[in-house]
This record gives sequence, C-alpha cells and structure tokens, in this order.
Amino acid sequence: MLLFRSCAYFFWFALVTAFIAIGFLPSLLLPGSVMRFGARLWCRGQLFGLRVIAGQDVVVQGMPPQGGRLIAAKHMSMLDTLVLFLQLRDVVIVLKRELAFVPFYGWYAWKVGFIFIDREGGASALRHMTVRARKAIETGRSILIFPEGTRKKPGASPDYKPGVAALYRQLNVPCVPVALNSGLFWTGPMGFLKRPGTVKVAFLPAIPPGMQRRDFESALEQEIETATGQLLANPAWNLSSDDD
Repeated sequence: MLLFRSCAYFFWFALVTAFIAIGFLPSLLLPGSVMRFGARLWCRGQLFGLRVIAGQDVVVQGMPPQGGRLIAAKHMSMLDTLVLFLQLRDVVIVLKRELAFVPFYGWYAWKVGFIFIDREGGASALRHMTVRARKAIETGRSILIFPEGTRKKPGASPDYKPGVAALYRQLNVPCVPVALNSGLFWTGPMGFLKRPGTVKVAFLPAIPPGMQRRDFESALEQEIETATGQLLANPAWNLSSDDD
C-alpha cells in the first residue's frame, strides 16, 4: 500500500507540475507577483495531493514571521520548501546554483527573486548572497536559508555552513530558527516513499540581532537541533498494517 500511494502521488506531482509549468510560461514576461501566485498554487496542489493520496498532513507550530527577517530552517525533504514558501509571505529562498539550470523550476525561481549560490564559490559567493539578501530585506521581504546547505536524514550529525552567520551579521535582523521532522515521512531514494502521518514544522523564538558570530552559530544550532530532536522522537504516525 505504501508503494502504491507513493507511485500515485508521483503521478499527481508530475501532473500538477506540468500544468503549472506550461500554463504559467507567459508569466516570465509579466511582474514577478504573477509567477509567485503560480508557485503558491503549485505548492497548494502538492499539499492537497499529499493529504488525499499519501495520507500526509502538515501541522505548523508557532507563529510564522512576516517581513524583514532571516529564517534558518532544518532541511530534510522537498516538502520543507513547499510548506515554508506558503507560510512565509513574499519570502526569498537561498538555493544552490545547480537548481538555476533546471528547466522551468530555475526560470520561475529566478523570476520570483530567489537567490542562487555557488556552494564552492567561497567568499565571492557569500558576498553575492549578502548583497542580494540585503536588497530583499530593504524592501520588507524575508530571507529563508537552509544552514546545512542540503537535505539531512533524521538523526544525521549537523553540519552548519558559514553562510547563515554571514547573513545574520550583514543583515542585522532577527533570525527565526525552524525545526521539522519531514524526513520521517519522505523516505527512500530521493524521498520517493511517502509515509502517512502528520509532518510537523515548528517556528521557534527569534534570535535577536547583534550576537557575536560564534555565539550566534552555537545558539542557532542548539535551538534547531534540540527542537528537531523532540519532533523526531514524537512522530505522529498514521500507519495501517499494509503500509510497511
């Protein structure tokens, strides 16, 4: 049953993606708000499919911040990006540069103002990221970054990169940590298997601006990892006997 549900959702994912990708092509010539509407429509369509087909619900804990904040989130699956994009109004997401070359996805991500970063680019890549992020903050938008730079399996050792600390120092705004447990429900190669249950995403208390770099890095990692550990230890499964 688990494999059947996962395959059924895969076809739903492809159908919704094709519909939005082709239907919103003209938006590349229109204001970015049009493509942002299309992206939100795509995210809602995917969450609908996950709920109805795969039996996955999403519960958001805490109050999502709005405007002029740095958000640093744990990253375990593609679901994280969908949920956070919907919860954070007019957010700019920091993505790895490779995604810019993905047809349709890269075009649309560029159109809505996402920031692409070369993870091997060193100091020049960090400067480019902070310049783009500062411009976004000045217009009242928030910045979402995944501090470890890639998806991590539940229980894997944390590996926080310097980019989030660089943004924190340069932007001088509060940083909101985000913990989640989506990796328990998106399993198998590339997260293909979708286990039924309730995915939890928790917005934690903001870290105020002005902390020393090492103090901030330590506080951020401790907040995210502690809260993530608690979510992983208390999953809301909804498994039937034929879901294994």
